[in-house]
Amino acid sequence: MPTFVYKALKPDGSIARGELEAGDRSEAFVRLDRGGLQPVSLDAKAAGDNGQGGRGKRAAPKGGNGTLADVDAGAPSGPVKLKRAQVVLFTEELSELLGAGLQLEPALRVMEHREELGSLKAVTGILRQEVRDGTAFSVALRKASPSFGDLYCSLAHAGEVSGALSTILKRQAKYLVTLQDLQSRVLMALIYPSFLIASGLAVVVLFVTFLIPKLTLLLKSTQSEMPAIGQFMLDMSDFLKGWWWIILLLVAGAAFGFRAYVTAEANREWWDEAKLKLPLFGKVLRARFFVQFLETLANLVGNGLTLLRALELGREATPNLFLKRKIGDIIDQVGEGGSLSRAMKRVGFFPPLLLDMVSVGEQTGQIGDSLERAAERYDKELGKDIQKISALIQPVIVVTMAILVGIMAYMMISVIFDTIGGLNR
Repeated sequence: MPTFVYKALKPDGSIARGELEAGDRSEAFVRLDRGGLQPVSLDAKAAGDNGQGGRGKRAAPKGGNGTLADVDAGAPSGPVKLKRAQVVLFTEELSELLGAGLQLEPALRVMEHREELGSLKAVTGILRQEVRDGTAFSVALRKASPSFGDLYCSLAHAGEVSGALSTILKRQAKYLVTLQDLQSRVLMALIYPSFLIASGLAVVVLFVTFLIPKLTLLLKSTQSEMPAIGQFMLDMSDFLKGWWWIILLLVAGAAFGFRAYVTAEANREWWDEAKLKLPLFGKVLRARFFVQFLETLANLVGNGLTLLRALELGREATPNLFLKRKIGDIIDQVGEGGSLSRAMKRVGFFPPLLLDMVSVGEQTGQIGDSLERAAERYDKELGKDIQKISALIQPVIVVTMAILVGIMAYMMISVIFDTIGGLNR
């Protein structure tokens, strides 16, 4: 069995040196980990060597046994997809460990051995192995998971260069939490109206397909005439029961055709622009873009990236093609030496108040702080807009459903009274 010469850090920070026998380098790494030792170097001892054998690579061999993460946790060696909440958790955990004074590799080791992190254990295992091999953290992030994205990896690179990785990760965690909260608020504002619409449609279907036919049988038994509104609803009931499958096919075909049209490359920008002009919801989408765009720029500029590079990353983080083209126009003008506020004004999409706040930041030399204050302001405006829409949509839907149910109830009462009248005659 091969013998390996190691140099490692003990938990108290002291240096430990020695030899151990293991089947291969991966097994040697595992044995050192289980002994609470953090390897600094691990060399295979040649035959006849007195402990000064040639230094080998500090990586677990590729191929048969995979990475150390595979050996420790059975995790895949390839990229692992993460949810947004997991990315936020990873960023918060790592920033706290780095802020407590741990170096990057030991911090990843602590996270790798946490039981409750789930699939994050696989990601931290891959990251730890790559960092131990000498790979830059920003590059290791790209290899470990595609969920981190270019923006996240660029910030990590800026943190490595500036030596403020902990501070940058804390800021990024706050930024991700802000975006997550923003999406949650928009989603929560749509849940209750969607429930009301579904409930109202269910009531209408129940009336048309079940209750009205029952009343029809009652009328026939008393030889009473069906009121006009009742006859209309009865005809609708017969139509729905006879042709419901065609209606479903038409609705599904229309939805599929519309989706195919708006997702076509030639029409995507038009649809992205049209969404920003929708009544009520367009204002929310615009405010959401302002918050995300300003938060991104403030985060990047505040962490030492140039304004031009921050704009380029902000464009990459924007899924709306129409807005992406607007940011591209801004990048072209800033690249030619123009100021950010003037470029945004020429684009013509941004509101005057936002332009004034950016202009003040440029004049005072605190563009990052101004962008952050502008983001906070529009975040508050977005919260107010969501509350207004929620307050407006709910009564509108309730009134609409009440009218439909009222019509149904009126029709049923009319039929019942006609039935009673027929019996009296």
